[in-house]
Amino acid sequence: MLRCLLVFCIFAMPSAVCSADEIVLQAAEGLQWRRGNLHTHSHWSDGDDYLESIAVWYRDQGYDFLVFTDHNVLADSERWERVDQTKGGRPAFERLKRLFPGWVEERSAGGATEVRLRRFAEVAEKLNRPESFLLIQGEEISDAFGQAPIHLNVGNVQKLIRPRHGRDVFETIQNNVRAANEQREETGQPLLVHLNHPNFGYAVTAEDLMRVQGERFFEVYNGHPSVHNHGDAQHAGTEKIWDIVLAHRLAVFDLPLMYGIAVDDGHDYHEIPSRKSNPGRGWVQVLAEELKAGPLIQAMERGHFYASSGVSLKRITAGEKDLTVEVDPQPGESYTIEFIGTRAGVDLTGEAVVGEDGKPLRATRRYSEKVGEILSRSVGARATYTFAGDELYVRARVTSSAPHPNPSEPGDFKQAWVQPVAVAR
Repeated sequence: MLRCLLVFCIFAMPSAVCSADEIVLQAAEGLQWRRGNLHTHSHWSDGDDYLESIAVWYRDQGYDFLVFTDHNVLADSERWERVDQTKGGRPAFERLKRLFPGWVEERSAGGATEVRLRRFAEVAEKLNRPESFLLIQGEEISDAFGQAPIHLNVGNVQKLIRPRHGRDVFETIQNNVRAANEQREETGQPLLVHLNHPNFGYAVTAEDLMRVQGERFFEVYNGHPSVHNHGDAQHAGTEKIWDIVLAHRLAVFDLPLMYGIAVDDGHDYHEIPSRKSNPGRGWVQVLAEELKAGPLIQAMERGHFYASSGVSLKRITAGEKDLTVEVDPQPGESYTIEFIGTRAGVDLTGEAVVGEDGKPLRATRRYSEKVGEILSRSVGARATYTFAGDELYVRARVTSSAPHPNPSEPGDFKQAWVQPVAVAR
């Protein structure tokens, strides 16, 4: 255990307070929690608003950074669109002109009004502010295997990555991850690649994800109302998938931890709140020294962040003997803090899920309840879990008593997810 934490601390400096036996994640001199969304769509693919207008919404809501991730396209070319044929139509166009007087380029063509979609570089130059607000170029690599949609986001992408395909779901994921990492090596620029919404179309199983190499992030919470974060009677929810993946990566495949992120996957920006794919549902809080793409990505790769759908954390401490989580409480809310993990030696065989015809379904296998069991639960704004020493990993989930104001799925409460800590290797 001590050896594991010492290795973690070596890589943690200087982005967190760290000593020989603990790592502390909290705001301090030179360190800030940076709030950001990693999954955003615009008129460049299937969103209903312009880059500029979307960026202003996030800026005005107190976000520090935003990654644009349109499907298989970068906003880096000359592109004109008929206003009335855009997804946002005339209302989005008129709002854009109100927000940016004198900025919008329009022309008449065949009796219709056309607007030039501003390139990402133009929008970033206009709206980026040092240590205040940062736009990052990204892409949603939108691939498929058969009928299964396989989507991965790449943040800080430098040039378009075309879908690489594969002979099955796992290979499709792995090939696209490899393409992203090849660009990182070629350009020398850090990239953040993560798997999107595994339960969208119930495309990706835990068995697919657990073997992927070169990729350490997936969406445990996605704000789109059609991605089935909670799963159903035959399909595991994303948190259960996370635990199955973690247990296998540590106990079977000797692979690094998989981190869970929360995102919006926003497409609809004009009717908020609604049951559409609205912004503001899920985000990450990254502890970093600088509001730049490189430091943000490096901090996330060290696990110096948490995912949230509404709960703010004040402090996370991972020591040699325990894990402590402290909430930044809000008036009128109470909090349940759960520590979740899987112990070494738990049966990881699992069994296939079968349909009404008795045949196996393509779904995450069913595993022992000891995979991702709740190790302790307490009510309050602060809780500590003391390691028994036989846990493969321990993570934490904080749930507020307050309902989410605009949830991905009806009945959701505001939550936060603390990244897992490896214990017994």
